[in-house]
Amino acid sequence: MRNLLNFLIKYNHWFLFFFLEVLCVVLLLRFNHYHQSAYFTSANAISGKIYEWSGGVTSYFHLKSMNEDLLDRNVLLEQELTTLKNVLKDLKADSTELRLLNELRNNDYIFYKANVVNNSLNHVDNYITIDKGSKDGIKPDMGVVDRNGVVGIVYKTTPSYSLVLSILNSKSSLSCKIQGSEYFGSLKWENGDSQFAYLRDLPRHAEFKLGDLVVTSGYSTVFPEGIQVGTVDDMFDSSDGLSYNLKIKLSTDFGKLYNVRVIGHTKQQEQQDLEKNTIR
Repeated sequence: MRNLLNFLIKYNHWFLFFFLEVLCVVLLLRFNHYHQSAYFTSANAISGKIYEWSGGVTSYFHLKSMNEDLLDRNVLLEQELTTLKNVLKDLKADSTELRLLNELRNNDYIFYKANVVNNSLNHVDNYITIDKGSKDGIKPDMGVVDRNGVVGIVYKTTPSYSLVLSILNSKSSLSCKIQGSEYFGSLKWENGDSQFAYLRDLPRHAEFKLGDLVVTSGYSTVFPEGIQVGTVDDMFDSSDGLSYNLKIKLSTDFGKLYNVRVIGHTKQQEQQDLEKNTIR
């Protein structure tokens, strides 16, 4: 306490000076309108800056809760977007069936909707699993297509699932032709790029050009004539020089398979039985 008193006594003239200064400022602002107006203007500006800084600090500490709210909203939007994408996929898949039905002008073929549940691309023999089986009417040797073109042929079935022999399989061989031409060859994949396969043994007198559309020939009980397979990307002579081999860019993107259609030929068994009993 004594030290405090000594401090006040020692610096009393400074305290008196500050007191008089404050008194002068108060009297100046109270009885002088110009200085009063300038003071309040400056005070408001300073207060505004302080409130702005305070608001920035408060907003910063509320960023966590705001970010969590935005995250929740983003999750909901992503769920809605996924739902819309699935609806669009279903609509596109339905348009595939309509397009194929328009192309087939008879009642010899029926279509079954299915979804891909498993798929492989990088093996020598690739297979696709779909979620429809024998209880849904699916049988071996039925053709499988998506909205872009040929996918493969049903290989085996269980009551609820079917295994599809993909075009990307060394055992697959598909009879194809250049659209608008009656010359046909055999399409095979050669364990490489999933976007390309090769059409073998096309006669040398067959007319075609790069970019021509390649479709199914119809010379089997699996696929009807005219289903899109791909386009001519390149050409070269066969090893014996008697025919052409064509490099075909496949229409189907096997990395993005989802909705497919299984094609059932109502007279398939009848034709197979006839050929089996006749051709030995």
